[in-house]
Amino acid sequence: MKQRIVVKIGSNVLTRPDGKLDVTRMSALVDQIAWLRQHDIEVIVVSSGAMASGRGELRSALTTTGANAHQLDSVEQRQLFSAVGQVKLVGLYYDLFREFGIHVGQVLTMKENFQPGEQYDNQRACMTVMLDNGVLPIVNENDTVSVTELMFTDNDELSGLIAQMMKADTLILLSNIDGIFTSHPDAPDAKLIERVSPGRDLSEYIQPEKSAFGRGGMHSKYTTAQKVQQAGIRVIIANGERDNILVDLMTRRDSTPHTEFQP
Repeated sequence: MKQRIVVKIGSNVLTRPDGKLDVTRMSALVDQIAWLRQHDIEVIVVSSGAMASGRGELRSALTTTGANAHQLDSVEQRQLFSAVGQVKLVGLYYDLFREFGIHVGQVLTMKENFQPGEQYDNQRACMTVMLDNGVLPIVNENDTVSVTELMFTDNDELSGLIAQMMKADTLILLSNIDGIFTSHPDAPDAKLIERVSPGRDLSEYIQPEKSAFGRGGMHSKYTTAQKVQQAGIRVIIANGERDNILVDLMTRRDSTPHTEFQP
């Protein structure tokens, strides 16, 4: 039976310091996901990056036309950038995966779709038939519709719900640091917490900061990891900026820096 993993790629992994999409890193991650599939591992991707992609696409256009993004309120910006950016993001994924002969399918969802009922069943059935036919699901929140109370906390929460819905073996949360540390990662005495057994409380080590380009942060990843761990699914928090991180987690996990929540 194939192993099934959900890979959540955070905004800080896919975004350059200037806020635009990092196509080079995106390409490297696609190479690794293709390798996983070649080794009989089913992959579902939960990808951030639509906002960054849309922001980068529209900034020059808005300037050229005399429009000003700062005249839009936060909800309008989110809707505008995500609507434009999601097309570009999935288009890039399409082109990159096509090099490996991999078909991709877009799944845009909302929090209400995870309530028990017809929408939940339809969403699960859709992703199941995609996997059964070799199609790679790329999941993101429908940011053009989901605003305020209808939104997921972030894509960490979304990926956790997807992992549970699809009965994944492992959820991998890719961030821009190696995992959870005993203090700030830059502190000289900081130590990476490598294994987290069920019920262990790490709240004293969690920093409240959110990521630079997304809504999440380590607190969000910790909360998601706890819930998914309790559902019997392994959760790994790792650094998506490390070369070959996904392959290394599958082939030499013990020597690859990460924090693992054991089911």
